Amino acid sequence: MSEKYIPRLEKKYKEEIKLNLQKELGLANVMEVPYIEKIVVNMGIGEAVNNSKLIETALKEMEQITGQKAMPREARRSEAGFKLREGQKIGVSVTLRKEKMYEFLDRLISVALPRVRDFEGVSKKAFDGRGNYTLGIKEQIVFPEIEIDKVDKVLGLGITIVTSARTDEQSKALLKAFGMPFVK
Repeated sequence: MSEKYIPRLEKKYKEEIKLNLQKELGLANVMEVPYIEKIVVNMGIGEAVNNSKLIETALKEMEQITGQKAMPREARRSEAGFKLREGQKIGVSVTLRKEKMYEFLDRLISVALPRVRDFEGVSKKAFDGRGNYTLGIKEQIVFPEIEIDKVDKVLGLGITIVTSARTDEQSKALLKAFGMPFVK
C-alpha cells in the first residue's frame, strides 16, 4: 500500500510547531495549541459590472492559484451609484481546508510573498481581534501558476487565514512558527 501524501507544512506543524507553541504560550494541554482551520481567498472584481468576461477569467486564475474550483460571488443588494444589480456576479472566492490549505500557505510564504515588488514583510496589525489574519496582494501575477503573458487584467486578492487561536498574540505566534514574514 502506498503512503498517504502529507504536505510539508502540515508535517512540520504536527512534529515541531505544536510542541514548541505549547511551551512558548504556556498552555497546559496540547489540545489548546492553536491551529489553522481554513484559508479563504477572495478576488473582488468591481469592473465585472461592465465586463462580465472578467469573472470567467478570474475564476480560471483563482483555480490555477489555489488548485481548487472557485465560486463566483454575487452582489447582495443593488447599488445605483455603482450601476450594480442584486445577484450580479462581482467576485470569486475559494475556501481551502486540510492538504490544499497547507499547500497554498507553503506556496504563499515561500514563493508568492518574496515575489511581491518592494516586499518588506506583512503587517503585524492585520489581525481581527479573534486570532484571524487577513492580507491583501495587489497583483495575482506573484503566483508562479499564472502566466504573465496571458493576463488580461491585473487583479488583487484578499487572503484570510482563519485560526483556532483565542487571541491575536497566539495567532501571531502560530503564523510566525509557519514562517510568515512579518515586518520587523
